Amino acid sequence: MNALMEARGVGLDLSGQAILDNVSFTLDAGRITTLIGPNGGGKTTLVRIMLGLLRPGRGEVRRAAGLRIGYMPQKLSIDPTLPLSVGAFLKLADSDKRNHRQVLERTGVAHLYEKPVYGLSGGETQRVLLARALLRRPNLLVLDEPVQGVDVNGQEALYQLIARIRDETGCGILMVSHDLHMVMAATDEVICLNHHVCCYGSPEFVSTEPAYEELFGRRTALYTHHHDHRHDLHGDRVLPVSHDQGDTREDTP
Repeated sequence: MNALMEARGVGLDLSGQAILDNVSFTLDAGRITTLIGPNGGGKTTLVRIMLGLLRPGRGEVRRAAGLRIGYMPQKLSIDPTLPLSVGAFLKLADSDKRNHRQVLERTGVAHLYEKPVYGLSGGETQRVLLARALLRRPNLLVLDEPVQGVDVNGQEALYQLIARIRDETGCGILMVSHDLHMVMAATDEVICLNHHVCCYGSPEFVSTEPAYEELFGRRTALYTHHHDHRHDLHGDRVLPVSHDQGDTREDTP
């Protein structure tokens, strides 16, 4: 069984209003699933339920035995007067420095270990947050807006890194995102949520669904980028290889 977590008919009402209604889907090992939807559509509430921080009013969430979840929040706010280094920040989650070095190397920011958290660039901060999530050696990574505050090239680099982590560890990944243009090329499955599941499936399938077009418009064309390179944490191209590359766009007038 590859299923790590399953939502079955999940619903929740707050102040007499249905925040979630009959939400069902499965998160599998080795798959990247992206949760998209309009603001106020219930994404944050659903993630809190999946993390076990909130109980559903209806339905249930089933988790695989021994499931370990690594969570990456949307952003990190650090008081500039607080002298907190990257190493000290990771120590709050795990006291073993060897683990710190390992996860920072995996996310490409080992050189930041002694640097203050305040003052890191957007891309550096997100990679440190991702490293912290990896400290749990998770079966499932939950990433809330993982490219928040990162420029376009840096976003592409982060999505490549997330895919490599999935490939290397076999973990399942649930991403929450509003960046439709790029994230649709970085995921295996898409859940479109607007209080209920409007559509659910591959990016190619979801992007042609009427419910998706009604929410986001036809201008959000599916974008796929094939590489002969990767990007470093600053978004610069590195390690070119010899095979062919190409960019394809399915543009809609």
